[in-house]
Amino acid sequence: MMIERRITDTLKSLLDDSPAVALLGPRQVGKTTLAQELGNTRPSLYLDLESDADRAKLADPELYLSAHEDKLMILDEVQRMPGLFQPLRGLIDRGRRKGLRTGRLLLLGSASIDLLRQSGETLAGRIAYLELAPLDAMEVPTADLDRLWLRGGFPDSFLAKDDQASLRWRRDFIRTYLERDIPALGPRIAAETLRRFWTMLAHRQSGLSNAAELARALGVDAKTVASYLDLLVDLMLVRRLEPWHSDTGKRLVKSPRIYVRDTGILHALLGLTTLDDVLGHPVAGASWEGLVIETAHDLMPDDTQAQFYRSGAGAEVDLVLTLPGGAIWAVEIKRSLAPKAERGFYHACEDLTPARRIIVYPGTEAFPQGNGIEVLPLHQFGQELLALRA
Repeated sequence: MMIERRITDTLKSLLDDSPAVALLGPRQVGKTTLAQELGNTRPSLYLDLESDADRAKLADPELYLSAHEDKLMILDEVQRMPGLFQPLRGLIDRGRRKGLRTGRLLLLGSASIDLLRQSGETLAGRIAYLELAPLDAMEVPTADLDRLWLRGGFPDSFLAKDDQASLRWRRDFIRTYLERDIPALGPRIAAETLRRFWTMLAHRQSGLSNAAELARALGVDAKTVASYLDLLVDLMLVRRLEPWHSDTGKRLVKSPRIYVRDTGILHALLGLTTLDDVLGHPVAGASWEGLVIETAHDLMPDDTQAQFYRSGAGAEVDLVLTLPGGAIWAVEIKRSLAPKAERGFYHACEDLTPARRIIVYPGTEAFPQGNGIEVLPLHQFGQELLALRA
């Protein structure tokens, strides 16, 4: 099966409009493949900054890069050389004076916060950002949705010859992150400690963040737990979904919800191999919720706020999308072919007054449920979000 990433056209457009683009995403998500495919369409030069040989070429970055200023420079794992951003700024500015204003640099990175900070400070006004997430529900055929849910969206996992091979790939991915990639970024955290923490988050999928509880379970302090969570969020492996808030005086939950972003990694952490394993596990509903939330983040228009709503009185919505312009979609997520809104959803809608009330479920047919509620398959929900971007 060939996979056509929807993000390709967006990346081309950004390079046509900006001197530099940072393409962010976790390892093995397909950044390098996408960049090299793009590089084949125009004069380009690819450097992998994990390679000693390629880093050596940049011992004098201004000299080397100036010799290739007529090409798109693709710099992979750019966070490995944070001192490179200042010379890149000089390269861009000299090119502008020569009329070379767009499509100069494509920077690939797998650690977002440091890269955003370093590049933002040095390349302000010269760089655009784009995240490449694992495959979402709109990038696979409808018939393969359960396979995407089980195996997750990392291409090598999704395309593996069978579920066992997929699980082996994901276990290797987890081990490599813990034993090689994270130490290479600087944090000195025992691999087994971080694995336990990551697995705890998997067991608590979609639960409220509780640093004190996690700290007790790990035998560390809450500040250390917060640093572990920040690291996994920075590596784009975990998502913090923030709570909706207002000044209405209602008592609302203030802690974020935590999700292991890729459901395949979630299932590997929990030792779930087959779809039946997942369906028989208590995490099934929260796992499906995570898949829908990640798909929404991939597809929703720029400047959309994604949050959840939960009040002290029990009013709750899994996903609140505040669209550009202020319209609200209240989205309940159900892993059932006969989904039904709970009382808390109705109470939350009274508080939020959403423009749309939606239940996303794993079926194939859309239908109304009364009280203004629309029941939508995940693919149709995705299509409607995509339509807002047009």
